Amino acid sequence: MLLTIDIGNTNITFGLYEGETLGPRWRIRTIHEKMPDEYGILLDQLFRHRGRRPEEVTGVAVASVVPPLTPIFVQVCRKYLGRDPLVVDAGVRTGVRIRYDNPRAVGADRVVDAAAVRALYGVPACVVDFGTATTFDAVSSEGDYLGGAIAPGITIAAQALFERTAKLPRVELTRPPSVIGRNTVQSIQSGLLFGYVGLVEGMVARFKAELGPETRVVATGGLAEVVARETDVIDVVDPWLTLHGLRIIYELNR
Repeated sequence: MLLTIDIGNTNITFGLYEGETLGPRWRIRTIHEKMPDEYGILLDQLFRHRGRRPEEVTGVAVASVVPPLTPIFVQVCRKYLGRDPLVVDAGVRTGVRIRYDNPRAVGADRVVDAAAVRALYGVPACVVDFGTATTFDAVSSEGDYLGGAIAPGITIAAQALFERTAKLPRVELTRPPSVIGRNTVQSIQSGLLFGYVGLVEGMVARFKAELGPETRVVATGGLAEVVARETDVIDVVDPWLTLHGLRIIYELNR
C-alpha cells in the first residue's frame, strides 16, 4: 500500500493507493509549528479511523512546497511508518523534462501535476491548480514542462478584502444569484467567483494560443469544481491530481 503526501502552504493532503486505485484520502490544515510526533499521532488516528494500520504501508511518496515541513515528514515516515519516503526533488525521475530557466525553482507539485496529466489525460495540456495560489502550468505536446503563470489564489484575495477594508465582511465562496450583486455579500461573491472565471478563461485562451487549440485543460485544487461549473474551458476536474502524479513518479523510481 502506497501513501502519497502533498504538503501545500494551506493544506496537507494524504492518499492511500492499492495498486492504481486511490482509496482513503484526507486533507488537513498545514501547521508549521507542529512537531513530528504531533503529525505522526494524527496520521495514525486517520489510518485507524478508516480501519487501516500504518504497518500496511509499503512505500511513501512526498511532494512539498513548504521546505521546513519536508524533514518533519521524513521523520514522521521513518518513525511511524518505518519507511524512508521518496521526496520529489531534482534528483528524482519524474518522466517530465523541465524547460524552466532554473529547473530547481519549479515547485514539486507543479512537476508532479505535469507527470499526472501527461500519463492520464494527454498533452499538450494546461493545468490550472486552485490552491493557495492559482497556478497555470504548460505541458508541451512532447510532455515537457514549459513553465506557466502564478496569480493570487481565490482564498488569498478574499482574505485580503476582509483584512484591508473596514466594512467588507468575510464571505463563503458560493455562487451568488446573479452577477450583479444585490447586497455586499453577493457583490463580493460575484467579484471573486466570476472574476476568477474570467481570469481562467483569459489565461486558458492565451495558453492555447501558444500551445495549440488541441490543448487539454485540467483543473485541480480545492476550488476547482466551484470554478469549473461556471465555464466550459475546463475539460477535466481532478481534485486528486497531485496524489495521482506522486503514485506515477513513485512507480518510476522503484
